[in-house]
Amino acid sequence: MTQMFFNLFRPKQSTLKDEVLSGLTVALALVPEAVAFSLIAQVSPLIGLYTAFFIGLITAMLGGRPGMISGATGAIAVVVVALVVSHGVEYLFAAVILMGIIQILVGVLKLGKLIRLVPHPVMYGFVNGLAVIIFTSQFEQFKIQTAPGVKEWISGPPLYIMLGLVILTMIIIKFLPKVTKVIPSALAAILVISGIVIFGGVDTKTVGDMASISGGLPEFHLPMVPLNWDTLMVVLPYSAIMAAVGLIESLLTLTLVDEITETRGNGNKECIAQGMANVTTGFFGGMGGCAMIGQSLINVNAGGRNRISGIVAACGLLTFILFFSSYIEMIPMAALVGLMFMVAIGTFEWASLKIFKKVPFTDVLVMIVVTLVTIFLHNLALAVLVGVIISALVFAWENSKMIRARKTIDKNGVKHYEIYGPLFFASALTFGEKFDPTNDPDEIIIDFAESRIVDHSGIDAVHKVTERYNKVGKTVYIRHLSTSSKTLLEKAEKIINVNYADDDPSYKIVMD
Repeated sequence: MTQMFFNLFRPKQSTLKDEVLSGLTVALALVPEAVAFSLIAQVSPLIGLYTAFFIGLITAMLGGRPGMISGATGAIAVVVVALVVSHGVEYLFAAVILMGIIQILVGVLKLGKLIRLVPHPVMYGFVNGLAVIIFTSQFEQFKIQTAPGVKEWISGPPLYIMLGLVILTMIIIKFLPKVTKVIPSALAAILVISGIVIFGGVDTKTVGDMASISGGLPEFHLPMVPLNWDTLMVVLPYSAIMAAVGLIESLLTLTLVDEITETRGNGNKECIAQGMANVTTGFFGGMGGCAMIGQSLINVNAGGRNRISGIVAACGLLTFILFFSSYIEMIPMAALVGLMFMVAIGTFEWASLKIFKKVPFTDVLVMIVVTLVTIFLHNLALAVLVGVIISALVFAWENSKMIRARKTIDKNGVKHYEIYGPLFFASALTFGEKFDPTNDPDEIIIDFAESRIVDHSGIDAVHKVTERYNKVGKTVYIRHLSTSSKTLLEKAEKIINVNYADDDPSYKIVMD
């Protein structure tokens, strides 16, 4: 047990200093994000902060991707706001618990591998759309509230001061690593800008202007909702959407971090960890969350590669709430805005702009559609789903054009149709057009050595062909069916009659 605990937290690929400093940097970046997402969901800022702590800590300890940061996210906040407005915050807590249970089931059933079905153009579109959202969401910090529910853009000296501090932050983050890597450039930028503002007496917007982050330890809390069928029907739709959005964003972030670190995470393990984290945060009055691509990139770029950085970030956030809230509230928002601007710039896949003329038009279309859906609807699950559907339809269309038949007549007068390409719903019609029952000899053989039957539409296509030949008194034999195709036909024996050639061998599909 001691060895397991040691291996869990032993640094790999980075030093303990890097892990701790990157974790502290992330903790600072988590504060305004958690507060902002709480306000979006129309709940107390402390709910968002406690959520970030629980989800960040549990996923860091138990998740399938060391170095990835999770917490309260805008994607979840957008989903839950309608539930909070219509039924109150207690129903939100219940929905978060059910959300976590659903995510645990997804992990236990090992459905996390379905992320492999997301094509690369969808990944590009998702990442680019998210980068734009991260960038544009910072514009809210350039506004001030002039009346209840009314915000106006700042102007004059306050605007120039904030822009200057933002630009200075970005310069430090960009160029400090070329001078020294002793301290993460993002943390250094926050400290430098904070020092300028605090000791220079600069009047600018700070974290404290958003909301107070002072609080005590989170307390266990059972959701005060009736335990009946009506409550389940209220929260289930929200829980299902939250679970889907959370897992999609988490697994796509996991894939992105995998590429950056050139390592491989465990998607199913991450699903279970996300579920456990959300169940826990639901019982402690949290709003639910998932992986955060911006904070994950901050952590990785600052040197965080292991579980220590995520644990430090979560514990650091709770420490801020308990003991250092007054100091954290003094941090200028300009420093955090500059940091998030750099994250957005680093998140955007600039290479995707160079491949427009080098990849098929459909790939470019998928990438653009996913990006636009992500930007304008802020619905990451829908964006990915739309991208996968378009990619699947394009794939089906392209494969439908691959079905073809080579026709020969042997010395016995038997006509052979050698089929090439998959037989499925999109190619079924073309398959049927290959045959000529009226003019063909009494016996024909359909050879599937280079093809296979994929679905019910393929079965029906074979049935229609054999039926056409049967009506004119001719016999059809099937040869070289793969085992999976033969199984499909055997299951459909009540609706189709197939004659197999006597010399038809047995085939098996090798699965890795």
